[in-house]
Amino acid sequence: SLCICPLCSVLTAVFCPTEICSTPIEPVYPTSSTGDVFPWARYRLPQSVHPVSYDLTLNPDLDDMTFTGRAVITMSVFHNTDRIVLHAANLNITKATFKLGDGDARDETILEYRNNEQIAVKFSEELQAGQRCVLTLDYSAALSHTYGGFYNSSYIDKDGNKRVLAATQFEPLAARKAFPCFDEPAFKATFQIRISRKSDYMALSNMPLVLRTLFLQLFNDEFEKTTVNMSTYLVAFIVANFTPISKNVSNTLVSVYSVPEKKEHTHYALEMASKLLAFYNEFFEIEYPLKKLDLVAIPDFLAGAMENWGLITFRETTLLVGKDSSPLEKQVVASVIAHELAHQWFGNLVTMSWWNDLWLNEGFATYMQYTSVFSQGNLFLAVRFRALDKDALNSSHAVSAEVNADEQVEEMFDSVSYEKGASVLLMLRASLPEEQQFRKGIIQYLKEFSQLNTDTGDLWNSLTQVCVGGPFPHVVSCSNLSVSCQVDVSSLHQNVSEMMSSWTSQKGFPLVTVSVQEDQVEIKQEHFLLTSDDATRTSSLWNIPVTYVNDSCSVAPECRQVFHLKSKSDTLKLPGKVKWLKLNYQNTGFYIVHYGDEGWAALTDALSKNVNALTHEDRASLIHNIFALSRLGRVSFYQVLNLLKYMSSETETAPVTEALLQLNSIYKLLDKRQESGLQARMKDYILRSFGSLMDNQTWGEEDSVSKQELRSALLGTACSLMQENCVQHAKSLFKQFAESSGTLRIPGDLQQVVFTVAAQSDEDWMTLLNMHQNVTLDSVKRKMLILKAGLDGTFIQTQDLPLVINTVSQGFAGYLFCWDFIQENWDRLIEKFPLGSFAIQTIIKSATSQFSTQAHLDQVQAFFSSLKERGSQMRSVQEALETIRLNQRWMDKNLPSLQQWL
Repeated sequence: SLCICPLCSVLTAVFCPTEICSTPIEPVYPTSSTGDVFPWARYRLPQSVHPVSYDLTLNPDLDDMTFTGRAVITMSVFHNTDRIVLHAANLNITKATFKLGDGDARDETILEYRNNEQIAVKFSEELQAGQRCVLTLDYSAALSHTYGGFYNSSYIDKDGNKRVLAATQFEPLAARKAFPCFDEPAFKATFQIRISRKSDYMALSNMPLVLRTLFLQLFNDEFEKTTVNMSTYLVAFIVANFTPISKNVSNTLVSVYSVPEKKEHTHYALEMASKLLAFYNEFFEIEYPLKKLDLVAIPDFLAGAMENWGLITFRETTLLVGKDSSPLEKQVVASVIAHELAHQWFGNLVTMSWWNDLWLNEGFATYMQYTSVFSQGNLFLAVRFRALDKDALNSSHAVSAEVNADEQVEEMFDSVSYEKGASVLLMLRASLPEEQQFRKGIIQYLKEFSQLNTDTGDLWNSLTQVCVGGPFPHVVSCSNLSVSCQVDVSSLHQNVSEMMSSWTSQKGFPLVTVSVQEDQVEIKQEHFLLTSDDATRTSSLWNIPVTYVNDSCSVAPECRQVFHLKSKSDTLKLPGKVKWLKLNYQNTGFYIVHYGDEGWAALTDALSKNVNALTHEDRASLIHNIFALSRLGRVSFYQVLNLLKYMSSETETAPVTEALLQLNSIYKLLDKRQESGLQARMKDYILRSFGSLMDNQTWGEEDSVSKQELRSALLGTACSLMQENCVQHAKSLFKQFAESSGTLRIPGDLQQVVFTVAAQSDEDWMTLLNMHQNVTLDSVKRKMLILKAGLDGTFIQTQDLPLVINTVSQGFAGYLFCWDFIQENWDRLIEKFPLGSFAIQTIIKSATSQFSTQAHLDQVQAFFSSLKERGSQMRSVQEALETIRLNQRWMDKNLPSLQQWL
C-alpha cells in the first residue's frame, strides 16, 4: 500500500520496510478472481505474518492424475495486520478455517489474485504482534503436466509396460502449485508430511518414514517432522515404484533410488555420495543435520538435479552409471553429486534471502563441485572461459541483480549465478595470503547463519571477521606479495568486502591492459564490453587481484606475484628487466588481459621456442584471451593465427580444446553464411594445424579423463570436418557395434562421435533409431539424440528437447529447421518450459547464436517482438540479438582479411 515510511519519510508503493504507516494513503488494490478487492498489490509477500510450521496431507491419484490436500499452517504475527497473504497456484481451495491463539476455529473466505499467484484472508479486526494463529486449507488440483510443482511422469519398464509416478520440482516458484504456502526463500518453517498411496507404490519425502497405516486399501505414510527450518522450494515428495540401495555414513543413512531394472547402475552414485558426505562433514566442520540422505533418479526430469533437503532428485543421466561407463561419464555423475551435496550446506542450511542473491547458493555449489575431492581443473577452466564470454555482453547482469518478477527469477539460473559466482570465489581464495583463510571464512559464515537467510554482504562480512580476528597476521610473508609486505589490519575489510562487492554488484568484468618498459609496468583497466559504443560505455571500476609471472620464473606456484589494481591505472615496479609478463596466473582471476602488440609478440615467441614456458592453464588462457580481443577488435586475426602456430607442439587438453572450440565457432559461422571458399580454407587450416594430433588418437578404451576429453574434442572436430581417416574409423566401429548385438562397447567418450557419423547415412540412421528405443542407460540414449518427437515426449523425452535443438542447430541442414521449429511451436515450448528458464535460454541461444546476417537479425527481432508478454522482454532474447549483431560485425570486418590470412 502507498504510505509514508516511518524510517525514511519517503512516499513509497513498493519497498516500504514496514506496514506500520505514519500517514496511510488510500491504496490501489487489484481485483480478486471473485470480483472482490484483493488486499495486497505487491509481487513480494508482506512481512507481517511468518509461517512457523506446516502440516501437509497429500492424496495423489495416479489413475486420474489429480490430488487432494490439506495444509495446516501455524503462523506467528510479527506486527499488527488485518490480512494474511500467501501463495497458491492452480489450487482449488474448497474450505478454509482460521484459529487465533486458543480461540475457536472459524470459516474464512479466500481471496485469490492469479496474476501474482497469491491468496489472502482479510480480517475485520487486526491481528496483534506476538500472537500465534493457524490457517487450515483443504484443496484439490491436477498433477502438473510440466516439470514444475507436483507433476506426473511415466516410463516404459523392461517388459514394455507403461509405469506412472509423481514427483516434485519446486525451485524456484512451484511449491505453491502443490500446497498453499509462503513461497519465498526467507519464510523458513518446519514441515510434517503425510502421503497416501496404493500398495504397489512407495512414498518418499525429506525426512524418514515414522508411521505407516492402512485405510480403505490405501497406505498412509507419515514422515518425521523436519528437524530443521526449511524454505518451501526445498520441500519434496515422490510417489513411485523405486528400488533403493543404502549405506550408513556418519550417522546418516545414504540411499540411491532408481526404477527397479536400473538398480545395478546405482552403486557408483552410492559410493560417491558416501565419500562426499564424509568429506563435506569434515570440510565444513558442521555435520549434515538430517538422519537420511536420498538420491533419486527420476526417469523424466528437466533440471540436471535438485538439492531438496534429504531427498535430492536427479536426471537418470546425472546419477546412474553402467558397469562399463567411461571415467569421463563417471566424472560427470560425481561432479553433479558433489554440487548437490554442497547445497545441503550452501543453500539449505544457509539460504539466500531472495532470488537476487541466488549465486550464494549456486556459485558456492559450483565452486565446491570443481574443487571438492575430484581433480576437474580442465573442466573448471573451460566453464570460466564460457562465463567470461557471456558476461562480455551488454545483455549480461550483475551477480547480485534486482529481481521483481517470475520471469526474472527464472533468468537468474544462468552462467552468471553459477559459473561466474564460482569464478569470483576462486579468485578470492587465490588472492588470500593463507591457503586455509578462505575455508575458515566460509565455516564462520555457515555457523553464524545456520538455518537463517543471508545476502551477499553477510558472506563478505564473515570472511572479513576471520581475516581481521583470526590467524591473518599483521605482517605477512613477502613471498607472494610484490608491492608491499605490510598488511594494515584496518584495510582488511576493504581487501575482502570492497574488493568482492566490485565483482558482484556490477555486471561484466575488466579488460586489463599491460605495457612493459624496462622494469616499469603500466597496468590499466576498463570494462570489457563487446558491444561498446557511447551508449553502452561504462565507468565501472574493479578491485583486481592481478597475479603475474615472468620469463625468469613462470610455472611453479611460488613464481606467482600479486598486485592489487584498484584505480583506472597504476604502475608496478619490477626487480629488474623481463622479456615478458604473463598476467592472471593459471586464469584464477575473472578478467581478460591485453599485452599490446609487443607483449603478444614476446609471448608468442616464448611459446614457439618452449611450449612449457607457461602452465597449460596459462596457455589456454592466452588462446581464450586473444580470440576475445579479436572479437573486440583490439588485435588482428593475423595475431591470433600467429599465436596458434605453436599448437603443433601442444599435447595438453585445455589449450587444444579451447583452440578447437574457438576455431570451430568461426567455421560454423562461415558454414551458415555459405562462404564455401573460406570455409574450405578454414577446414584445411584446422586439419593442418591439428591433423597429427588427430591421427595420433586411439579408438579403444582410455583410462585418463583428461585424455578422453582431448580425444573426444579432436575426433569430434575431425569427423565433423569429414576427415576421411576419422569417418572411416567411426563407421567401422559402429558397424562392429551394430553387428555385435550389444556385446561390443563403444568407449563412452567416443559414442557421440560414432553415433553422429552413423546418423548421416540412411541405413545406419534407422539402426540408430531402433537402438535408441532399446538402450537402457540414459547416458547412451542422450548421445543418439530428433525434434518433434522431443516436443511430443514420445520416444524422446521432452526433458531432452533443449539438447536435441542444440545438437541439430550445429549442422547446416539443421539450423534453419530448428529456427522454424521454434517459431512454429513457441506456445507449446513455453507450456513445457517456464519463460526465462534455463531450458528456454538454451533453446533460444542454440537456434540463433550462429546467425550473422542482417536478414536473420531482422527475422529474430520481428519474431520475439511479436511475442509481447509471451517472451519478448527476456534477457536471453536481448542476448541473442546482441550476439547476432556481434557475429555480423566480426564477419563484415574480418572476411576479406581472413581470406588473405588463410
